[in-house]
Amino acid sequence: MRQKIYQIDAFTSQTFGGNPAAVCILDSWLSPELMQKIAQENNLAETAFAVKKDRQYEIRWFTPEVEVDLCGHATLATAFVLFHFYEFEKNTIQFYSSRSGNLTVNKADNGWLTLDFPTDNLIAIQNIEELDTAIGQAPIKTLKGKTDYMMVYQSQKEIEAIEPNHHLLGKLDVRGVIVTAPGDEVDFVSRFFAPACGIPEDPVTGSAHTSLSPYWAEVLDKTKMTAKQLSQRGGDLVCEYLGERVKISGKAVLYLTGEIDI
Repeated sequence: MRQKIYQIDAFTSQTFGGNPAAVCILDSWLSPELMQKIAQENNLAETAFAVKKDRQYEIRWFTPEVEVDLCGHATLATAFVLFHFYEFEKNTIQFYSSRSGNLTVNKADNGWLTLDFPTDNLIAIQNIEELDTAIGQAPIKTLKGKTDYMMVYQSQKEIEAIEPNHHLLGKLDVRGVIVTAPGDEVDFVSRFFAPACGIPEDPVTGSAHTSLSPYWAEVLDKTKMTAKQLSQRGGDLVCEYLGERVKISGKAVLYLTGEIDI
């Protein structure tokens, strides 16, 4: 069987920036074991699979190690593929995930794509010694969301200087760790580490901004914010906090199209 595959750089306007994701639009679902093997072979942060059902697309996301509940950049990449290669007349793509519910991506005339995702619920907790040790410096605040820890620092310089111990981070029973601070030129900056999922540092993490947006909306007293993820590749986002939902906007570019034999 030959399957079309696309690789998209998400949350960037330039090839080799943002976060790369592989996308497969399927006629019907493959086995979870086979989808996991494809994701492992791709060796990207995420591989997304989607199947059209009625007027929406069911979607699933796999890292090289595990299936995950939600992935922003791979959803953005999947929408980019659908808009450009399958659903030329549409400006909105409706997705459904059995793990995260209904998700929507809208396309604007200027090329920006906007994710509509559920807001994460954050709880402030005491600093965790093992977490502080793994990251290398204690934050001013630690919070826990549905799948991630979030650590808040005072400055962008601190975020840029973090050199985590990925072995220690991989022992924590969470998907990943977000570190964040006010930005020098944007409202807030972040980085995201998920070695337990096979991703030492994710280039741009859309789903993390469902946690970042409600926190910074309260701190900054504004609902629409600019954000930058400070990975080596870098990523630019615009976030709008709407209470139970968060809109996360960014651009995407095509890197390759091809076929795989499975």
